Amino acid sequence: MLREVVHIDEELCDGCGECVPGCHEGALQIIDGKARLISDLLCDGLGACIGSCPQGAITMEQREAEPYDEIKVIRLIIPKGKNTVVAHLKHLRDHNETAYMRQAMEYMQLYRDDLPFNLDEVIREMHRPKIGVMKQAHGGGCPGSAERKIQKPQTPSFTATTTGGASELRQWPVQMHLINPASSLFAGSDMVLAADCAAFAMGDFHTRILKGKTVGIACPKLDQRSDIYQQKLVRLIDEARINTLTVVVMEVPCCSGLLQMAQQAIASSTRKIPLKMLRISIEGEVLQEDWV
Repeated sequence: MLREVVHIDEELCDGCGECVPGCHEGALQIIDGKARLISDLLCDGLGACIGSCPQGAITMEQREAEPYDEIKVIRLIIPKGKNTVVAHLKHLRDHNETAYMRQAMEYMQLYRDDLPFNLDEVIREMHRPKIGVMKQAHGGGCPGSAERKIQKPQTPSFTATTTGGASELRQWPVQMHLINPASSLFAGSDMVLAADCAAFAMGDFHTRILKGKTVGIACPKLDQRSDIYQQKLVRLIDEARINTLTVVVMEVPCCSGLLQMAQQAIASSTRKIPLKMLRISIEGEVLQEDWV
């Protein structure tokens, strides 16, 4: 399938940085005076950055959505110079994609004599301690959208068991515009696609539905560019190879679009996976639970 990815015309780009805040994934940074897409792994195709380029240097282009290949990516990034390579590696590290980061480093170690920069300088940059929590002015992206795996204790704490149960959330972020289908967090998982309101209405959402699963949340009525969601679901099925998909919708009519989106994604994918639907009442009761 095709997916939309940012394309930057470096001839037009003057490095003003207006595009950077528009990329909530942090995949756009100003490096060596130019806007650079440091990782199309993290480009969600939403195109929020386009309206922020006064020079018209940023457009969206359709590319074949082949599975993410870090070796291909690092080969394309190396000619852009040391600073872009460092930014790419740090971006992978900050999003907990350490396996991809190791692949890139191993590739550069293998071909270090052919690199247009000193690999030891890259390694030193990677070992410098982080300063502060927020991205620097040349960086971009929101710290709240950085991926992380949420570790669970072997046994619930006393506080958790006496105040209504522990959270079963396994990964962050959870909003569909922010999740990355190529993330290792989703690989081989059972996934829940839930309406935003469902977890608020259903008191035992975590223990009954979310436990042991990854999750994406969305509102088919209010979210803009929800067509991106269907594309991400196809990639989650074909590339991340999720095992099952459970769609949780509210009883209100506008929620039905979430189930249709999941059904269309499965129909468009090369793999067919089991699909379960749960319909929740406003009072939090399960009105319907079926494999569809």
